[in-house]
Amino acid sequence: MGPDSWWYPNGHLRWAADPTAERQLLKAAELLAGWNYRVEVCTGAEVRRRLEPALTMSDDIPVVFYPDEAWVHGRHLVSRLVDKAVASGAEHRFGTTVRDISTGVDGSIRSVALSDGSCLDVSSVVNAAGPDAADVAELVSRQLPMRREPGVVTRIGCAQVPVRRAMHAPHIEIRPDGNSSVVLHSREIDGLIDTGEDPSGLARLLHESARQVVPDLGSGRIAQTRVANRPIPADGFPSVGAVPSVPGYYEAVSHSGITLGPVIGRLLASEILSGERDEMLADFPPERFTP
Repeated sequence: MGPDSWWYPNGHLRWAADPTAERQLLKAAELLAGWNYRVEVCTGAEVRRRLEPALTMSDDIPVVFYPDEAWVHGRHLVSRLVDKAVASGAEHRFGTTVRDISTGVDGSIRSVALSDGSCLDVSSVVNAAGPDAADVAELVSRQLPMRREPGVVTRIGCAQVPVRRAMHAPHIEIRPDGNSSVVLHSREIDGLIDTGEDPSGLARLLHESARQVVPDLGSGRIAQTRVANRPIPADGFPSVGAVPSVPGYYEAVSHSGITLGPVIGRLLASEILSGERDEMLADFPPERFTP
């Protein structure tokens, strides 16, 4: 596909706020280094001098830098993938909801009915509906239990983005999002979603936390805030592959879609075409969820 505007291999920074978390961070870095994964342990002063001058941190705090890691501009990547698929003969029906999935007398997939009134004759269906995967599964009388694990993400508009790489700072996660915005997230603030806090209030908390790490973000504005459920099956692991009780029906339901999407897509396509299941998917069969 070529890197273009979706791939940013600038590395990833991570540091901690307390001694216990710091020890765990350094232990993980040591483990990864033992697996020949590139890791550098820097001081805060080195990070500001070499990598991210806009950060606020103690000079002597240990910071783990993973130089081979990257962040992905999801919207640009998806656009590129869809264009490639259409150029290869695929047809897209954006903004069209699946209303029904019909099966034959033998229980195998036969057709898909859409909200625009059309009906597609098909022999295979892939349920990759993310947080709505359980609703699609019900169309073939299947129960797919999902976790309720909501998250809030805020995009901050900036005249000039002050950071170049993804970072996990204490209490806040920050990454660029193109030339004019950054994206903010915090597991701690996710915990406030069900307390009745308005999303705009959560956005302000995220913005304030980010300002403590990158003061230049104080001049940015909150451009967008989204609260959404993560697509996580009930046991916390992906559900990928065929469902034997419904021939022609497959699932590709997992969190970390940007990270896992390429390998899941490749392995599932191979399974659909050959009927052979790759050993990499052995621990994630959909049939582990039974009524």
